[in-house]
Amino acid sequence: MKYKNIKEGIFISRPNRFIAYCEVDGKKEICHVKNTGRCKELLIPGAKVLLEKSDNEKRKTPFDLVSVYKGERLINMDSMAPNKVFGEYVSEGKFIEAVQKIKPEYTYGNSRIDFYIEAGEKKILAEVKGVTLEIDNAVYFPDAPTERGVKHIDELIKAKEEGFEVYVIFVTQMKGVRFFSPNRNTHPEFAHKLIEAKNKGVNIKCYECEVSIGEVNIIGEVPIIL
Repeated sequence: MKYKNIKEGIFISRPNRFIAYCEVDGKKEICHVKNTGRCKELLIPGAKVLLEKSDNEKRKTPFDLVSVYKGERLINMDSMAPNKVFGEYVSEGKFIEAVQKIKPEYTYGNSRIDFYIEAGEKKILAEVKGVTLEIDNAVYFPDAPTERGVKHIDELIKAKEEGFEVYVIFVTQMKGVRFFSPNRNTHPEFAHKLIEAKNKGVNIKCYECEVSIGEVNIIGEVPIIL
C-alpha cells in the first residue's frame, strides 16, 4: 500500500489517543493518530515521525501520523495498514494460490472476521492483527489487553470445527525482527487462547513488512514462538 503527501515531523505530545502535536517545518501542527493503542514506547517526545497531509483543507487535523522511527528502524503504526497490505498480499496470490473470492469484514457468529477467502474448494477465514511492539528485536501482541481479540479467536476455533480453514494473521509493521510471540505479560488470556487455537487446528502466521517513507508491503514470514 502507498501513502501520498508524506511530510517528516517531530513528535511533541499526545494529549489523547486520537490526536498528537508534532512539529512540521518549524510549526506546531495537530495530527490525527491512526492508532488508538498505547504505543508509549514509540511516541516519545523528540521522535522523528512521518505524516500524511490530508487533501481536505478544511479538516481540523491536517495531518495523519502514520509512521515513527525507533532508532534507525521505521515502524508503521497505521492501524488500517495491516488489513490493507494483507488484502493486497492475498489478491496477488502470495498467501494462497487460485483465489476466487475475497470478502473483507465477513460476519461470522457474533463477530466480523477480517477476511473470507475462497480458493478452489477451500473456504478460509482470516483475522488480521497489526503488531508494533518491539523489544530487543522481537515483536509481541497485544500491547494492551484485548478481550475483542480473545473473542475473535473463539469464533475462529468454532469456524474450524464447522469446516472452515482458519488463520490468525499477525502483520509486523516493521522489518528485520527475530521472532513473534504473544505478550503474556500484558494479556496472558490472549496468549493461552492462541495456544489453544493452534492445538485445535487454527493456523497462525506472522509476516513482516518493508516500511519505507511512502509505502508498506508484506515481504515474508517471521518465526513464531508460542
